[in-house]
Formats: sequence, structure tokens, C-alpha cells
Amino acid sequence: MYHFTPAAALLGGLLIGLSATLLWSLNGRIAGITGILANALENQDDDAAWRGLFLLGLVLGASAYGGLSGTAAEQLRHGFPWWLLLLSGVLTGYGTSLANGCTSGHGVCGLGRLSVRSFVATVTFLGVGVLTTYLFRHVLVGVL
Repeated sequence: MYHFTPAAALLGGLLIGLSATLLWSLNGRIAGITGILANALENQDDDAAWRGLFLLGLVLGASAYGGLSGTAAEQLRHGFPWWLLLLSGVLTGYGTSLANGCTSGHGVCGLGRLSVRSFVATVTFLGVGVLTTYLFRHVLVGVL
């Protein structure tokens, strides 16, 4: 993203927190996106409706932000080849299965519950993310 806007970041964080709180208080469920998606795809639960609506809300919310802010999705991933984005998604999915949860489940919900396991997972997610960003932005410049 080229132009960081603290107001948009704050609003986004508040909406994520509100969504996680509402899902927990109204439905008794943790807003772990990986688990919501996996269970929706596997049809393990009889409550696929809320899972589908939650996931649809993520897509529609991101689309609405892109439309209202004039920021196209292509600008957000500028400079990265499609195969690298695909590989990143696969590795992220693998990592979330190893950690028994994703950044939203551990970072938003787990930290809110003061879970030590979620703290360790979140520090690991963030540390690897910072290291990977540094490598791709400063060390491997022009290689890919």
C-alpha cells in the first residue's frame, strides 16, 4: 500500500474487533478465518450459513473499501508475480495448520483472551512476516 492512512487502519481494526466480539458473544464462535473457511468447505457443521455469510462479508467489505477509496487490488500487490502470491498463500495455509489457527484466530481472539499459546503464535507470525518482507524488499530486489 502506498499511502498509509491511520484513520482507515484504526477503523479497520475497530471493525475487526467488533466482528470478532459479536461472533463470540452472539454465536459462541471464535473468528478464526482459517477454521471458518475449512469447516465451510468440508461441511462438517450444520451451521454453514453463518460461515458463508461471514466469508462473504470479508470479500464484500474489502471490495467496498477498494471501491470507496479508489484503491485497486492490483495496486496493493504491485511488483509481485502471481506465482509468488500463490506460493505465499499455500505456505500461509500450511503454517496456519501447523499453528492450529491463523492470525485472526490467534492475534485477534486469542490475545483478547490472554492466551499464551496465541501470544507465541502471533509473535511467530509477525516475526516471520517482518523477516520475509525485509528479504523480499531489500535483499532479493530484482531477483524475482
